[in-house]
Amino acid sequence: MLRHLFLIGYDIASPARRRRALKAVKGHAIGGQKSLYECWLTSAELQHAMQALRSLIDPAVDRVVFVQLDPRATIEVLGKGVVPSDGEFFYHGG
Repeated sequence: MLRHLFLIGYDIASPARRRRALKAVKGHAIGGQKSLYECWLTSAELQHAMQALRSLIDPAVDRVVFVQLDPRATIEVLGKGVVPSDGEFFYHGG
C-alpha cells in the first residue's frame, strides 16, 4: 500500500459543516493546525476523503484543497511550529 503525503486544507463557512470536515480529515492526519492537516494517504483513502468532504460542503461558499507534497522536501518552521516526527511505523485508525 503506497501512501503519499498530502496537505488538506479547508475554508468552510458553517460551524456544523466545519466540525464534520474536521472529523473527516483528522482520522487521517499526522499533524496540523486549525483547518490545515498533513495526511499520508493511499489512492483509495484520498478518493474516500475527497468524496466525504465533497458530500458535506456547500460548493457555493466553502472550499477544500488537496495538495500532494514531496516528503523529501526540507521543512521550514517559523514561530512555535513543530516539525512532524514520523516514527518507523505509521498507524492509521479511526
